[in-house]
Amino acid sequence: MTYLIHGATGAQGSPVVASLLASGAAVTAAVRDPSAYEGGGAPVAVDLMSAASLAAAYAGVDGVFVHLPVGDAAQQLAHARTVVAAVEQARPARVVVSTSGYPTEGDGAAESPVGVLTAGLRATGVAVAVAAPRLFLENLLLPPVAAGVEQEGVLRYPIRDDYAVSWSSHLDVADVVARLLQDGSVTGVVGVGALPGLVGSDLAAGFAAASGTSVRFEAQDVDDFGRVIEPLFGSAGADPVVASYRWRATLPSELIDPATSAQQRLGLNPRTVEQWLKDLRA
Repeated sequence: MTYLIHGATGAQGSPVVASLLASGAAVTAAVRDPSAYEGGGAPVAVDLMSAASLAAAYAGVDGVFVHLPVGDAAQQLAHARTVVAAVEQARPARVVVSTSGYPTEGDGAAESPVGVLTAGLRATGVAVAVAAPRLFLENLLLPPVAAGVEQEGVLRYPIRDDYAVSWSSHLDVADVVARLLQDGSVTGVVGVGALPGLVGSDLAAGFAAASGTSVRFEAQDVDDFGRVIEPLFGSAGADPVVASYRWRATLPSELIDPATSAQQRLGLNPRTVEQWLKDLRA
């Protein structure tokens, strides 16, 4: 069985490659420059703006894993439409999508890049499964966030103290994606994340348990968070992130549906915060 993985060098694709290779599967790594690829599997050059390029790579594979790369909405929409056109042409046996935390329900979700991607793929008639995480634990490793933990014992993040989230890690998403690629019986949405949801004090307790030091959570002002991440992402990259946390401030919580969770549909539980941190160091 051969699986093609988009973003094989990135935060989501790389652990999927590792998980599949560990199971004995054959992996094709879809990358822009195969000569620079140093990961596992066989690299193939793809162009997300060329349906012909993608269709050639998709032909004959048993499954494709795709998620939209970071970019503005216009770029992501173009990529989504190109992927759909390539799947329609090449007809791979199965496609697994990660929403990367973007909403798939509610106002405007159907017209969003992820909404266009998932709806377009389903319309092709190819078997589609959607891994739907919420917030990624890796966000807590951003330098300005990690610095607060390491230097002050304070985990600052722009959510309320009582804002419960089905947090997950890229490692958890990789576990789910690898299973979905290899188990053709599961289609539709599979939520990825902690149940019950974790609040700020739960996150801090996980960091404290992993480090053996005292860590407390502190709700950060959204504008302050924007100022500290702008040097990392630039204003164009930071602005939509800040907007997403303003949106979160209007919600009571951000939880996956237990009925469609990976726990229920696949029997897979996400790592605790403590275990995730330990796995990163392994």
